Amino acid sequence: MAITRLPIEIVNRIAAGEVIERPAAAVKELVENALDAGARNIRVRVEGGGLGLIVVEDDGSGMRADELALAVERHATSKLTVAEDGTADLLHIVTMGFRGEALPSIGAVSRLELLSRADNAEAAAIRVSGGMVEAPRPAAWTGIAAHGTKVTVADLFYATPARLKFMKTARAETMAINDTLKRLALARPETGFALESDGRRLWRVSGEAAGETARQNRLAALLGRELGDNCATIDVAREGMRIEGLAGLPTLARAGAGLQFLFVNGRPVRDRMLTGVLRAAYEDLLARDRHPVAALFVSLAYEQVDVNVHPAKTEVRFRDPAAMRGLIIGAIRHALAGAGFRAATTISAAAQAAFRPGNAPSRPNWSDGGHVSGSWMPGPNMPGPNAPGPYVSGPEGREHVGARLALAEAGLPGLVGAFSHRTHVAGHEAALTEAEAARARSDGLPFPLGLAKAQLHETYILAQTADGFVLVDQHAAHERLTMERMKAAQLAGGLARQLLLTPEIVEMPEDACALLADAAAALEAWGLVIEPFGHGAILLREVPALLGQADWRGLLDDLAAELAEHDQAFELKSRIDDYFAGRACRHSVRAGRRLDLAEMNALLRDMEATPFSGQCNHGRPTYVELKRADIERLFGRR
Repeated sequence: MAITRLPIEIVNRIAAGEVIERPAAAVKELVENALDAGARNIRVRVEGGGLGLIVVEDDGSGMRADELALAVERHATSKLTVAEDGTADLLHIVTMGFRGEALPSIGAVSRLELLSRADNAEAAAIRVSGGMVEAPRPAAWTGIAAHGTKVTVADLFYATPARLKFMKTARAETMAINDTLKRLALARPETGFALESDGRRLWRVSGEAAGETARQNRLAALLGRELGDNCATIDVAREGMRIEGLAGLPTLARAGAGLQFLFVNGRPVRDRMLTGVLRAAYEDLLARDRHPVAALFVSLAYEQVDVNVHPAKTEVRFRDPAAMRGLIIGAIRHALAGAGFRAATTISAAAQAAFRPGNAPSRPNWSDGGHVSGSWMPGPNMPGPNAPGPYVSGPEGREHVGARLALAEAGLPGLVGAFSHRTHVAGHEAALTEAEAARARSDGLPFPLGLAKAQLHETYILAQTADGFVLVDQHAAHERLTMERMKAAQLAGGLARQLLLTPEIVEMPEDACALLADAAAALEAWGLVIEPFGHGAILLREVPALLGQADWRGLLDDLAAELAEHDQAFELKSRIDDYFAGRACRHSVRAGRRLDLAEMNALLRDMEATPFSGQCNHGRPTYVELKRADIERLFGRR
C-alpha cells in the first residue's frame, strides 16, 4: 500500500478530535486562553448545550490585527519562549495553555470568529469556517471592557457531522460546561466568572484579591456553605510541595466522584494517580461504593511536574510521585483526625426532613442506609411500669454489675472502669465522677456529645447536649472505637508476619511479576514478603498473620491490577483494614444490649476522644444531632 500525505484540512480535523471532543472542551480551551491573557472578568454564553453557540468574552490584554492571523495557525503561541537554537523548556510551563492547538482545532470543526482589541489599538476580527481562514479585518468593538477578546463559536462539529452522533443531550452538554467552568473558577478566585445558557444566567461570581479568604469564599459561592461546614481544612508543606484545601468528612461522602476537585499549580486536573491517592486516604472510613468530597490545591516547583502528557492537559506526571502520594494521604488523614468525632450536618438535615409530616425520609448519605424510627423506651434510670431487665434501684443506688461484665467480655477495656463513681439514682450526675458532676452543675453540659438520658430500643443512646440532643447508634460507635484501638495496638507492635512452611510459587504474566517485584519493599511493610522466581512467577515467603489462610493468588492478582492502574498497592491495606473492621464488628457492643447510664456516658466520652468516631467502619454515621433551634422549628416555634 502506497504512503500518501494527508491534506492539511484532514490533519487539522484529526488533531481537533484530540483536543475538542465535546463543547465543554472548547469552553475550557477558550477560558484558559482568557486567563493566560490576564483576564479579570470572563463571561460565557452557550446555546443548545454549546453545539449551537458558544461565546466567551474577557477583559484580557487582547490582540492586534497582525496577531489574529497567527492565533489561528497550528502551534503558534505566545506562551512559550523559544531560544535561538529553536529549543523551548517544556518542563517550565507557567500558563494554562501552551500548545497553540485550541483555536485552530476549534476553527477546523466549527464557524469561529475572533474579535479582539489590544490596549491603545483598533479592534479587529478574523473568521475560520471548517478550517478555511479569512483575512483579518477592522471591526467594531463590542466586548465587555475597553480591551480584551470575544470568541464566537457557532455550529460546533458541523464540519465533522459524524461527531454529532456521539454528543449527549443539550442539557447534559450544558451540565458538562457548567462543571468545567466551575473548576476553572475555583482555581482562579481573583477572576470573576459568569455563565449563561439559552438566555438564562446560571451563576455569577465576582473576583477577589488573592488569598485564603478568597478561595474559601469562592468554594462557598460555587459549592455551597454546606461544604465548608462539613470539611476539615488542609494546609501542609514539605520538601517544596504544599497541599491546601478542604477534605470532606467521611459522612459527607457521595455516590459519585463529582465533588472531587483537584488542582496542580492552579490547573484543574482529572488525574488517575491523584484520584487513587484520595481513595487511599479514605480507605477505612468509607464504604466501597462511596466517594469522598474534597477540594485540594497542590503547589510545587513547575520543574517537578509535567503537564505536557495529554492533549487536553487534564493529566499530569510528578517527578516524585511517591512523595506526592505520601504528602496528600498524610495531610488528609491528619486533617480528618483533627476533626475528631464530627459527623456531617447533612445527617441532621435528613433527620429533620424525616420528622416533618408528609415527608418520606430520603435515603441517607451513607452506604447501607437506615434511619431511626419507633417509639421512646424508658432508660434504665427511668424504668417504665413494666420495664424488663435485671436493673437494680433503691436508696443505696447499687450498680448494675451484669451489664458491666458483659461489656468487658465484649472488648471494652478501659471503658467500663473509666469512672470511679457509678450509681442509678435519678439524674445524669449519677454517671459521672464527683469532679465531673460538679463541673456539669457549674458549666451546664460541658460535653460535646452531652450526657446520656435514656436508651431507646436497646440500640440507641439519647443524650442531652447544651443546646439540643444527640442520638447515638451504640453498636456503630463502639465498632469504630474498637477498630481504632486494635489498629493502634497492632501498629505499636508492628504488623506480625507469618513465615510459610513451604513458600508458595504463584505463576503470573511477566508484566504483573515486574510490577510486584518493583513494589516488594512497600509490600513488605504490610507483612507480605515476595521475590521474583524466574520468568513469569512470584515466590511468596511470608504473609500478614492477620489474614490467616487467604487466597494469595487472588490477592497478588489484585495487587498487580492496583499497581497497573494506580501505581500503588491499595488492595493489601484494604484487606488488612477489612480484617480489623470484621473483628471490631464482632467484638463490639451489639444492638439490643442494655446499657446503664455509666456505660452510655463512658461510650460518649470515648467517642469525643477518638478520631474518626463520627462514622463506623462501614461509613455509616454513628450519631445524629439536632440543635434546640432545629427542634423548635419542627414544632413551629420558629
